[in-house]
This record gives sequence, C-alpha cells and structure tokens, in this order.
Amino acid sequence: MSAENQDGIYPVTDLTIIVRRALVTDAPALPDIERSAAQLFRGDPSLAWLADSPVPDAEHHQQAIKTGPVWVAQSAEGALAGFLSAVEVDNQLHIQELSVSQPFQGRGIGRKLLLAAVSYARGQELAGLTLTAFRDLPWNELFYRRMGFATLSPAETGPRLTRVLNDEIAHGLPGGRRCAMRFSLEPGPSNQPPLPGRTP
Repeated sequence: MSAENQDGIYPVTDLTIIVRRALVTDAPALPDIERSAAQLFRGDPSLAWLADSPVPDAEHHQQAIKTGPVWVAQSAEGALAGFLSAVEVDNQLHIQELSVSQPFQGRGIGRKLLLAAVSYARGQELAGLTLTAFRDLPWNELFYRRMGFATLSPAETGPRLTRVLNDEIAHGLPGGRRCAMRFSLEPGPSNQPPLPGRTP
C-alpha cells in the first residue's frame, strides 16, 4: 500500500506548503512552473539556452497525471509552487521532472516533493528511485546526493538509464556533464534515508 492518506496527501507539509497528488486540473499551471524553474540555467553561460527551451505542454501533463504518479506543492493561498513527475519502470520510480517556480525557491519545496516520491516508492515496495542530473550544478547532483541518491558509474548505469542519457545528448545536453543517480530502497547498509538539506 502507498504511504499517502485517503486524500492523496503525504506527511511532508509545513505551515505554508502542502504536497499532494496532482489533479488533471493542475496540468495547465505546470508548464509555467517548469519555465520559471529553468531560469536558473541563465547562471551558466553554456546552459543558458535551456532557459528558453520548449517545455511539455498542459496536454502532456494531463496524460502524465492520469497514468503515473505526479505531485504538486501548493501554497496556503492556493498557488502551485512546484511539481514532480515520475514513472514506474523496471521496479523503480524514475523521476522525469522536478521543478520549483522561482518565487518559491529556497524554501525546501524540492525536498518535500522528493520525499513524497520516496514515500510512494517505499509504499509500493519498489526497489528504488532513479533520475538523471547535471554533475556540477549545486541544485542537481549535489542536492540529490544530500537527499540520499548515489551517482552511478557507467558500469552501474545499466541499459535503461544509458538510453535516457543518450536521448538527452541527442537533444543537445552535454553528455560529459550528465549523470545517472539512484536511491536504493533495498535492504542493506547503503540504504540511507534522505538527509535534510537546503534545496532550490
């Protein structure tokens, strides 16, 4: 069973932000959140083009919400502050996108969304969570490492994540700066809980 309650809400709230499962009616707001979050790339001249790149449209998000786990972070005033979209594959929860809108960055919302995904994956008895990230950006690899993810070596990456990385390269991302990461939910000494940390 999932760790969420009957309303789809996880125990990862504070006084101003609640994390819940996304509704189809949330979909129109998600492209703007992703565009806003992408403005962080303007701080890196070689990646600044990503700030102006197209993002998935509302129809894409509607389908994702209908078919897979998607969470949103919502303020007390009702504004959507961020979202995390994922898909279950090979007994893993693969995180496809984690975005927090600029006005809400620095408040731990990315961490709350990620904890919701970890809670869900644990409740579904999945083996772990995976994602791809930029190696040298503090709000990518370093953030996920603080949350308990491990960076995979090429030998550990496996065919599925290798295909994801190759597809990213085909779409213009610099392969040398990308990496695959995994959070293990399997028993063993390497299975550490997410650590508190400052997030975008």
